[in-house]
Amino acid sequence: MLFIPFLLVGCGGKMMNTPTKKVEMFFANYQTLDDSVVKQLNDVANEEELFNSTQRKEYVDLMKKHYQDLKYEIKDEIVDGDTATVTVEIEVKDYSKTLKDAETYLNEHKEEFNNDKNEYDESLFTSYRLEQLKKSTDKVKYTLNIYLTKVDNEWKMDDLSETDRMKINGMYEY
Repeated sequence: MLFIPFLLVGCGGKMMNTPTKKVEMFFANYQTLDDSVVKQLNDVANEEELFNSTQRKEYVDLMKKHYQDLKYEIKDEIVDGDTATVTVEIEVKDYSKTLKDAETYLNEHKEEFNNDKNEYDESLFTSYRLEQLKKSTDKVKYTLNIYLTKVDNEWKMDDLSETDRMKINGMYEY
């Protein structure tokens, strides 16, 4: 299953120019489904070749709800000159567990995903996975260290690691 890379939408003003405020704005943009977040989500979903149009819409709706339900708590901020680390604890749906369970189900019931010609149909399994993700209620907490660098007197988030992106999207295999 794919993951959604995160954008950092700029925010001005001195009050917003602290590492903690930048990280708070980063997560708030996802919780409030900022236009740029929705656009990027749609772009990524449109690039996913496994989805048909119905599945694409279901996935976008699923991830919108995931972002709105994301919880975070800033735990610490350490500033060292022009670099900073903000430690944040997030709580997200555990989609990784759900996807693992779906793969196990596939391995044990592959014939259920056969088409009319009795051949395995990836689209049927994709629909099954999406249904399982919609039903997912298990949550998981992660602690992330978000790194920032001060550039021209403005704090900017460094690129997130692939691992942190997967954690934010609930798809990190632990």
